[in-house]
Amino acid sequence: MDTNQASDRELQERIRAGDESAFDAVFREHYPHLVRMAEAVLRQRAMAEEVAQEVMLELWRRREVLRLEQSFRAYLLRSTRNRALNHVRHQRVVEREAAVAASEPRNSPSAEDEMLGTELEEAVRRAIEGLPDKTREIFQLSRHQGLKYAEIATTLDISVKTVEKRMGQALAELRKRLSQWLP
Repeated sequence: MDTNQASDRELQERIRAGDESAFDAVFREHYPHLVRMAEAVLRQRAMAEEVAQEVMLELWRRREVLRLEQSFRAYLLRSTRNRALNHVRHQRVVEREAAVAASEPRNSPSAEDEMLGTELEEAVRRAIEGLPDKTREIFQLSRHQGLKYAEIATTLDISVKTVEKRMGQALAELRKRLSQWLP
């Protein structure tokens, strides 16, 4: 094991134990690189800084379950890149929705539409509740808490393949249970 790996492992253990000075050292060393990575994707300095801060905040929030298989630098750069790309995708969706909303006439939903929406929400809730416990837990970690498969695997101490398999099962089961609502 080289010195950098040993240093990263030691920092990881100290951060996991809540050592703010270890976190501060990681932050100071990697933050400028994260901002540059995000800025390369986003082309906006302020947003790049926000994304880099979010990545570092998430590192601190998840410190107790964090299990890095690679260096802090690799983990943080990948996380920053993914978060920046997600931001770009989200912006595209927002812009598309705004364009669609601007082109549609302003009508309030009818009582029938509201009732159908409520029925659909209830059907989705029941369908999720009907999933097997472990499958439902993985689905909720992914869809409601926004965790990635690797993060779910680490959190639940299972393999990524198991997470992928159970998510596939969950989605197939939800498609089947909600088929009357799908096009």
